[in-house]
Amino acid sequence: MAADRMLALLPTAAILVDSDDGVRMANGAAVSMGIVKGQRLVVSELGELTRAARRTGESQTAEFAIDQGGFPRRVLTVGARAQPLDDGEVALVVDDLTESKRVDAVRRDFVANVGHEIKTPVGALTLLAEAALDAQDDPDAVHHFLSRMQREASRLSRLVQELLDLSRLQGGETPPADADVSVDAVIDEAVDRGRLVAEVKQIEIVRGGDTGCVVVGSENQLVTAVSNLLDNAVAYSPERTEVAVGVHHRGDMVEIAVKDQGVGIDAADHERIFERFYRVDPARSRDTGGTGLGLAIVKHIVSNHRGQITVWSQPGAGSTFTLRLPASPASSAGAGTDGVARTGASPA
Repeated sequence: MAADRMLALLPTAAILVDSDDGVRMANGAAVSMGIVKGQRLVVSELGELTRAARRTGESQTAEFAIDQGGFPRRVLTVGARAQPLDDGEVALVVDDLTESKRVDAVRRDFVANVGHEIKTPVGALTLLAEAALDAQDDPDAVHHFLSRMQREASRLSRLVQELLDLSRLQGGETPPADADVSVDAVIDEAVDRGRLVAEVKQIEIVRGGDTGCVVVGSENQLVTAVSNLLDNAVAYSPERTEVAVGVHHRGDMVEIAVKDQGVGIDAADHERIFERFYRVDPARSRDTGGTGLGLAIVKHIVSNHRGQITVWSQPGAGSTFTLRLPASPASSAGAGTDGVARTGASPA
């Protein structure tokens, strides 16, 4: 029957239960969700919901969790509706709410984190403005407070911009499929953006590896990704050290590695550092002006380019972040090996 075929295509579980609680009909979704086996319901909450609908003669709804077991353990959150029919039969409709609940939780956490992150610089600006007003007869104190206000305002501006960038990237913006991007140009622009801060800390940016590599994607996004890695490398490195950027063409992939001589990251934090607002050392992040969004943005950019990002790091031994991006056919013909190029201030 056409109705049976349509029922089988529904992603929602649909079940017809007879007056003795036996299953007369169930579609594929009901079986795959593990709520029906053979001719019986195997989830006790559904049995109770069915009997309540039959007893009251009214529609009943409920929401509960179903433990599907297995490894890794999988627990579904479902919403169920039982509608009594004639002769004691009950129609059950069960929706899998697991993903929507997860998205809701992520959204709530994100809003809470954004509120917390914005509250910090806004609160600082308020206190600094009050302090500047109280010290208006002391030019040195006013200059100090205004400098701090400028720093907090810059941090707030950067946070808002990175939130906008992350929102755009998570919205599914993908690079043009046929756009060739010169990796040399990406590195040039990213290094140029980070040059001033590197010079202030007397950090030397060293470049090396292959030249002439070409990838497919968005140059603006890739510049943002490499710039974020360079910014982190410079921010978390001691003065008078080196930050290295290496490019290597390996098979059908191009690798861009950014290596620093900073404090390093414990292995337990390697996976979490790409989460939004996650910081290994929150106090140090405040000192460096970090927002906790830079690596999340990098991860989304790399994902949009069908690539991967990995990290090697040990406490006290620095960190190396590596982007692996699909190479363009144009890359194989032009890639070569270049010497080491240096920029930024030379170590004293």
